[in-house]
Amino acid sequence: MPETPDEIIAVFADESCLGNGREGDNAGGAGGLIEWKSPATGQIVRWDYWISEPATTNNRMALRSVIEAFRGISAKRKRFAVVFTTDSRYIVDGMTSWVHGWAKQGWKRKSGPIENLELWKEALRALGPHHCEWRWVRGHNGQPQNEYANHLATRAAAAQNSSGGLVESGFDAWLIEHGGTGVTTQTIAPFPNHETFKGKHREWTI
Repeated sequence: MPETPDEIIAVFADESCLGNGREGDNAGGAGGLIEWKSPATGQIVRWDYWISEPATTNNRMALRSVIEAFRGISAKRKRFAVVFTTDSRYIVDGMTSWVHGWAKQGWKRKSGPIENLELWKEALRALGPHHCEWRWVRGHNGQPQNEYANHLATRAAAAQNSSGGLVESGFDAWLIEHGGTGVTTQTIAPFPNHETFKGKHREWTI
């Protein structure tokens, strides 16, 4: 019999660094919205997560968002097909291109040390058994799930707190509050399906 397809999970992640690139310590945060469709009811269930650091960068928090998301997903003790959507080209380009070259070259590159190497490795380990598709979305462009992830990230950066894992999502209430304010100008992204899923599992060791 054919293998049963993995259940799909959609992740919308964002990161924030207050004063990114300025001298001195810059507080940052990362957050994400996770969606899962119940096979029994077809209902979409949502969770949130957010984390923070007192001195960081956007790229570092983008990687930490990946790590936190997949730790939460793996806590469900299933293998999933994950569609990870972010406005970070650093993550999308890194996961779909750069890491493959780095792995072949012994985690080195000719142009110099790999920025945030240990976090890249930690993020790749966090992917575990899951098959992943990486999607880029333009930031601050009115896409509801991305704007909500930005809200979680900037709030975490300002408050310097953490959700402590996945928690019940506040997306629906946030959408009602911000739906007519111009923050969201697009419709909610539809839940992904197996016919369009293009995810893969890594084919090398870390």
